[in-house]
Amino acid sequence: MKGRNNLTFCSPCFSASHSFSGDEFSPGASSLQGFRVFSYKELKIATGGFRSSNKVGEGSFGSVYKGFLQDGSTVAVKVLSVELESLQGEREFISEITALADIKHENLITLRGCCISGANRFLIYDYMENNSLALSFLGNNNTRGYESRKKFGWKMRRDISLGIARGFAFLHEEINPHIVHRDIKPANILLDKNFLPKIADFGLSKLFTNNTSHVSTRVAGTLGYIAPEYAITGHLTRKSDVYSFGVLLLHLVSGLSVVEFDLEQGDTYLVDKAWKEYKANNLQSLVDAALDQEFPEEEATRVLKVGLLCVQETASLRPLMSAVVKMLTDATSMKNVSISKPGHLPDLMHLKVGHNHSPCSSDAYSNSSTFN
Repeated sequence: MKGRNNLTFCSPCFSASHSFSGDEFSPGASSLQGFRVFSYKELKIATGGFRSSNKVGEGSFGSVYKGFLQDGSTVAVKVLSVELESLQGEREFISEITALADIKHENLITLRGCCISGANRFLIYDYMENNSLALSFLGNNNTRGYESRKKFGWKMRRDISLGIARGFAFLHEEINPHIVHRDIKPANILLDKNFLPKIADFGLSKLFTNNTSHVSTRVAGTLGYIAPEYAITGHLTRKSDVYSFGVLLLHLVSGLSVVEFDLEQGDTYLVDKAWKEYKANNLQSLVDAALDQEFPEEEATRVLKVGLLCVQETASLRPLMSAVVKMLTDATSMKNVSISKPGHLPDLMHLKVGHNHSPCSSDAYSNSSTFN
């Protein structure tokens, strides 16, 4: 396991992160392995005064702007507005820094630094030319969505899936404390100029030490991606992320909606559709029509099976993310694998809510909302 620095006290942001005064961090403050503190003036200049034409996305707790630093690099500046009556933006700011300030991986978004100015918190990342998977893959409506998906051939979908899996294997197993993301979905997967996937938006993430099996927390995430046992009990584990990844994998291969709402027939879930086709030995029928039959049938079927393994109702039966990486790259690792029935959250009334459990969500570059 790789160790990590003590971020709680190393990062200058934490010492003042609970201050709501008009004071601003100085860019001359200490840095942590390339992580730096920007001044508000720098960010205002970089984004052209946070000009609307430079806005590239909007999430639950703020907007994201494209910016150009004096060193010539292009960045994404996320603005988190912290209201006195709600500390959610503040929590997201701290969680993001805690998770990303001193770790690097090719499939994780790089956090360049932060800034605090008045009630605003700013997070600065490397800029991702192809925005989020939600926008690039799905488009803004059903018609454009089909045309957008046609640009994602089988190799690109496979490589994106594998990159995301490697990123989560790193978070879950290779660093200590481990990191559970808690909000895996297309909006939180960003794509660079080469369509290399980068896991983003760690505002809801939780740290797990080696001897921690689960943490009890408020339910957070997006309907269709939330592991049912977590939604019902509020007990978060690494297998909660595995479930969400499995749903994302099924979505990437099929291009189908994760949840379809129908007033007459009721809600239908992608995991149920996949299970039905698996039982009928007809999984290949789920592969996206936008691929126009140009895909290796055996490999596509295997990837869909991996997705089903990840969404099994019994959390202990779901594979570790390192095993997922192996199954996506080695066909022989799937031999003699048994897949059981998937789980899903059939009714929002089953959500664990209360004093410490309230549903919420965060977004990277997109404006998708909770339970959409």
